Amino acid sequence: MPGPILIVGGDSEIATATAAHLRAAGYVVAGTTRRRERVAADRPFLDLNSPVEDWPISDRVSAVCFCAAIARLNDCADIPEASSLVNVTRRIALVDKLLARSIPDLFLSTDKVFDGTRAQVPAATPTCPVSEYGRQKAAAEAALGERMRAGAPVTVLRLAKIVSPGMDLLRQWIVSLAGGKPILAFDDMMMAPTPVALAAAAIERLLAEPNSGIVQLSGPRDIAYSEIAAHLARSLGADPALVEPVSAYSAGLPPGSTARHTTLDSSALRERFGIAVPDPWLVIDELLKTCR
Repeated sequence: MPGPILIVGGDSEIATATAAHLRAAGYVVAGTTRRRERVAADRPFLDLNSPVEDWPISDRVSAVCFCAAIARLNDCADIPEASSLVNVTRRIALVDKLLARSIPDLFLSTDKVFDGTRAQVPAATPTCPVSEYGRQKAAAEAALGERMRAGAPVTVLRLAKIVSPGMDLLRQWIVSLAGGKPILAFDDMMMAPTPVALAAAAIERLLAEPNSGIVQLSGPRDIAYSEIAAHLARSLGADPALVEPVSAYSAGLPPGSTARHTTLDSSALRERFGIAVPDPWLVIDELLKTCR
């Protein structure tokens, strides 16, 4: 078993699930936190809002997974310079510190590096983001690509919508529908839901095989949020008229929110590791079991 794995951004949902998965597999894991009250031996402090050049790196770390990001589309659009410091500049500076010690790095990216006009986008497709968040992720990918071509042990894992047990949105909808209250659901916002457990499994395999290039993981097809809400109403026996489809575009959500397609060609992970996301309705039905 290699030395400890460091997760940068250990407070996030995907980081928490990945840490639990890795520990269950026998790995020693540390996850950084930017919350002073959470600092512990396995929770070193790191805030990418501050310079990282002097941040101490343990000699025992065997690999690093980058989960930290400013990921809300609105936040990146509202504070592009500050979010770019976190999502691009300081992230790449930290990568370079790690690569100087020959520590492999796994970088989590997003379907938002594409414009959403094509389903099942191949990994080699040139990036074409339409949101500030997507542009920042694409810029970081471009910088990492330079290091990959120079032979550095860097891997990029692009993910689409990650869903976790007890998903807050579904819980809120269940409470409203059970109480006979209407819910608003976007009919022009799509998701290809990927269970967080499968993302964690993919991260484990890729950490064990550096230099994997750019790989992708998403559900096989998209479904609209309004379709999910209608499905939920049926499963609860609620009045279907309580589901009110609305437009995310008309509601003023930022560019990139209403992409027609979020799916990514995930064949490499399926062929190499047998990791594949089930049909979205199977994923949603499993989620609903955890939300009631």
